[in-house]
Amino acid sequence: MRRILVAGVTGSGKSTLARAVSRRLEIPYHEMDELYFGGPNWARNSQFTTRIREIAASPVWIFDSFGYPEVRDLLWERADTVVWLDYPRRVVMPRVLRRSLRRTVLRERVFNGNRETPADWFTPDHPARTSWTQHGTRGAEIGARAEDARFAPLRTLRFTTPKETERWLRTLEGP
Repeated sequence: MRRILVAGVTGSGKSTLARAVSRRLEIPYHEMDELYFGGPNWARNSQFTTRIREIAASPVWIFDSFGYPEVRDLLWERADTVVWLDYPRRVVMPRVLRRSLRRTVLRERVFNGNRETPADWFTPDHPARTSWTQHGTRGAEIGARAEDARFAPLRTLRFTTPKETERWLRTLEGP
């Protein structure tokens, strides 16, 4: 495992797991949303695709994402491993709600100084809404990609419970 995607629905724990794997295997971790949202007011980074291409060309990396559409195929073609957090809604929704509530109440800065605000809770792209509405389709998309012949060399590790993921993480050893 040298080029890893940690995939799953919003709130499944992708970033947390990617950071942990990064530390254990001493692989550079890249937070996809940090790269995508380049400025205030959730502005898209104009150099996003270029930056992802640069990182994907390197021999080792880990991303916490299924991949934004404009870079998804590139990452899936370059990755050697996909760690799929395929948790049920009953696991994911409390996580994403707690995280967004904490970020909103404490006014935590995320992704280049942006913050989740009370008004964001009423937008279609709020993390809680995205997690709920994309849960089934995201899982189906990841499953289809895992079986797609274009990505045949990929090793897909699918975990359906946090306990499975924790057991696997404990087995990882550094270089």
